[in-house]
Amino acid sequence: MNTKILMGSSAVAMGAAGVALSFFPEEIGGYLGLTEAPFLLLQLLGALYFGFAMVNWTAKANLIGGIYSRPVALGNFAHFFVGGLALAKVASATATYTLAATILYFLFTALFGYVLFIGPAFKKKATVKV
Repeated sequence: MNTKILMGSSAVAMGAAGVALSFFPEEIGGYLGLTEAPFLLLQLLGALYFGFAMVNWTAKANLIGGIYSRPVALGNFAHFFVGGLALAKVASATATYTLAATILYFLFTALFGYVLFIGPAFKKKATVKV
């Protein structure tokens, strides 16, 4: 598996969510139907997403999985697994954007689970016969 694409795509997805939550917490809270939401918590959630996106973006050049950058793979897997379960709990009772987020979370859960538990694909080095 090409982990550079996985890390880059998860960084872009979490970065977009982080920027949106950091700069537009009142608008997003209103769209979600939160009348008196603690908007500071939405901004902190945005900072968390943005920070996680920066970790993924800077680690995308590394080999992820196996013994290399295992904490990054484990952190991403845990985040997407627990977040996916939380979203799945409310997905049937809410709008379609929650279902879309749930599907995206479980897709990233499966991909990071593959990287974490199976490991990266190593390229075979060419051997030279003399």
